[in-house]
Amino acid sequence: MEMTIIGLILFYVATPIIILHLCHSFPFVNKLGSVIIAYIFGLVLGNIGVLPSLGSYLNEYMIMHPDATADQVEELLASGLISKSNLLAYKIYNLRDLLMSITILLAIPLILFSTNAKEWTKLAGKAVVSMLTGFVAVLSVIIAGYFIFRGKGMPDLWKVAGMLVGVYTGGTPNLASLKMMLNVDANTYILTHTYDLIIGVFYLAFLISIGQRIFRWFLTGTAERRKDIKIKDLNGKDPFWGIFQKSIFVPLLKTYGITIIIVAAGVGLSTLVPSSMQMVIVILTITTLGILISMIPAINRIEKTFESGMYLILVFSLVVASMADIRDFAGITPGLFMYITMAVFGSLILHVLLAKLFKIDADLVMITSTALVFSPPFVPVVAGAIKNKDVILPGITIGIIGYAVGNYMGFLIANLLKAF
Repeated sequence: MEMTIIGLILFYVATPIIILHLCHSFPFVNKLGSVIIAYIFGLVLGNIGVLPSLGSYLNEYMIMHPDATADQVEELLASGLISKSNLLAYKIYNLRDLLMSITILLAIPLILFSTNAKEWTKLAGKAVVSMLTGFVAVLSVIIAGYFIFRGKGMPDLWKVAGMLVGVYTGGTPNLASLKMMLNVDANTYILTHTYDLIIGVFYLAFLISIGQRIFRWFLTGTAERRKDIKIKDLNGKDPFWGIFQKSIFVPLLKTYGITIIIVAAGVGLSTLVPSSMQMVIVILTITTLGILISMIPAINRIEKTFESGMYLILVFSLVVASMADIRDFAGITPGLFMYITMAVFGSLILHVLLAKLFKIDADLVMITSTALVFSPPFVPVVAGAIKNKDVILPGITIGIIGYAVGNYMGFLIANLLKAF
């Protein structure tokens, strides 16, 4: 039993490293994306029958009594009420829950350390307007979609709405954070992110092919440019390469120490609120402290903090995917797919209309949409495709602001919708 647990831990920790190596070695694998591959690995592990499922007695007793002592467990085993396979399932359940919490709580500060809130004030005027109109478009369409699809077979749609706000103002780290904050079940989370990735592939193909020509039919004007914004270039080209070099790895360990202190502070504050709000307080605390500490130059200059955080997001994705049962996917998929499609393309249309009103140029709108719908690493890709590298820095800046505010906005919108 213990060997199974140790083997599972090694799988969760080592598989993302293998995935990243495959992405580095094979361009076609890199195009597919490390997150998608992590989901595939996790779904395979969770659905081929090599791991025991939670037994009925565990569902009724052990999950309801997570603080059962070792002696109580031994008594239940001796009485035959809990089989060894059920006990293993219970331990695996606790392991997954622990890994999800650890990875996302450590990932948030590490990702935010690569940002610098002081630089946000240097964002050019039109870029600020483009970002704000982008936020308005995303929030408006997701809220409207909630009322359109509510009551059509999707339980807890308010949670989905909160996650969509997070991912379309920030990115995958925000989606994962809100999954924890809103207590979203594994199947709904995997479906939401999977459909987001599928729709995102088509949207990205549109942006880098005919998007610029179509945008320029509707939008004119020239946005202000600022070339003095110094944001780390998240260009997506082998970003993990060299992370174990001594000159990089040793300073990176220091950021882990700081991150642990931040998480400890968040956990400490969470003890002052009811248990139902504790994870929310923890995540919002570490988000806030991560932003503040990123303003310290000695921390902000440390390389690979973003990439280190994204590795932990891969571990999180692998764990969550292994918990999802594909047999439960049917039933909620059509409406969810339509809701996410509306969120992506509906917000794009509204953003374009607002950009027309405020005279924002096509390229800046495209790069803003890229930063919000995807994330900063995709900004240079689209900027290169539209042959306008002047928009890279504004785009990356908008994207990292989205990382910073996505948790707050997603949680706020979800709970506002829940109240209706």
